[in-house]
Amino acid sequence: MQDVEAGIIYRGWVPESHHRARIAVTAPDGTVRLELGRPDFPTLPRSALKPFQAIAMVEHGLDIDGAELALAAASHLGEPIHTEAVERILAGAGLGVGDLVNTPDFPLDEAARVAWIRSGRDKESLAQNCSGKHAAMMRTCRIAGWPVETYRDPQHPLQRAIREVINDYCGVVNEPVTDGCSAPAFASTLRGLARGFGRWAAADHGAAKRVADAYRQFPEYVSGTADATVPLIRSVPGLVAKVGAEGIIAAGLPDGTGVAVKMSDGMGRGRFDVALAVLGALGHTVEGIKPEIVVSPELLEALEPLR
Repeated sequence: MQDVEAGIIYRGWVPESHHRARIAVTAPDGTVRLELGRPDFPTLPRSALKPFQAIAMVEHGLDIDGAELALAAASHLGEPIHTEAVERILAGAGLGVGDLVNTPDFPLDEAARVAWIRSGRDKESLAQNCSGKHAAMMRTCRIAGWPVETYRDPQHPLQRAIREVINDYCGVVNEPVTDGCSAPAFASTLRGLARGFGRWAAADHGAAKRVADAYRQFPEYVSGTADATVPLIRSVPGLVAKVGAEGIIAAGLPDGTGVAVKMSDGMGRGRFDVALAVLGALGHTVEGIKPEIVVSPELLEALEPLR
């Protein structure tokens, strides 16, 4: 099955870029409602798996909630509220920013990046978008009595626990690779990712509900204060959503419906537009997200079975 024509970028009247996508939508019972493209093709959800990593950490003793728990499952933009929360997570485990070993970077938020550079600071692990996850991983290891120094090793007890949770929710394909932040990145399928997000969103107890509640209450810690993830989560009651590198976005509805989108060219551009088109076909309206692409008639027609 070919990927669907998702949308076009125009410069003036000229159609300059065409984007295609793969889409999977699963029902509350986990069965498939709609699949466009190749839903079983091995896919790296990348940071869209962070909620399941956080669930595994909570199940093994991670003792944070609220904004800090949202940040543990975040791709934050390096704003002060984010870096300060990372420092709190570390301090609670007797650690400091010097203990972070994730890939150094500048803040992704433009204003935060400019302020960071003007203050004379270079790329740092603290500012990198995965620092909350890494801080929480080290804190979990301290609590569980696991070695901290080797927590990124795929055979470490923490990574084995994470793999077990991801496999339970989404299914894991083959062995992990290395993510951009230096932690293991597990492969799944788009169908599995949609199913996992639906199940996570519908959770009514335990670690999964704690992580989902943190997302819903503190979406600005999941990404950034001006990021499109914030109005997406706030517009649809009970929805949870997370983006991943290379054009991934996934969302779960509180009734258990799951949505997963992969932009075929690996660009993030257009993924929110496609996700909003899917949610619109499911009867949900989202406000406050600026369009990036002109959604194609082909995509809208392909979504009709969801209505």
